[in-house]
Amino acid sequence: MVFLFRFVFLIWVVFSIQFFFGFDFSRFGILPRTTYGLIGILTAPMIHGSSVHIISNTVPLLFLGWTLFFFYENIARKVFVICYFLTNGLVWLFARPSMHIGASGIVYGIAFFLIFYGFFKKDFKSLIISAIIIFFYGGLVYGLFPNQPGISWESHLIGAIVGGYTAMNFAQRKPKRIIG
Repeated sequence: MVFLFRFVFLIWVVFSIQFFFGFDFSRFGILPRTTYGLIGILTAPMIHGSSVHIISNTVPLLFLGWTLFFFYENIARKVFVICYFLTNGLVWLFARPSMHIGASGIVYGIAFFLIFYGFFKKDFKSLIISAIIIFFYGGLVYGLFPNQPGISWESHLIGAIVGGYTAMNFAQRKPKRIIG
């Protein structure tokens, strides 16, 4: 979980620098299908446009991330990295041509991983976690569609698809047998 807390700390450091020193880091977001926008695949989740934006990503990122790292410790880092890079890479490939910033694609990726992993894995613990995430974060579904100007619904939708795909992929893996 140190990994997760370091990431959240980093996005707050970036936001604080931006806020207190008046820098505008939004130019380091994802600008789809441009060479310049490739840097955003790495940097966009660390950049937030306002205090409301960063808080609305931090709270679910901490809760969902904690759930992921606590209950699925063996695969949590891989899931996080896949949700981070695959989501942002696909946003770069397919999103509309505007600047995309924020960690919401990762939030959606982790949320939908946690939801779908239980359904694909079909074990009691994972199904309970899925039910709890649906109860608390079922409203995320509304963010999958274009409903507010300036919101990257593409990051939400692609993050959800990546999370669902990742859940299916990890649930189908056979546990490694230890011989000896």
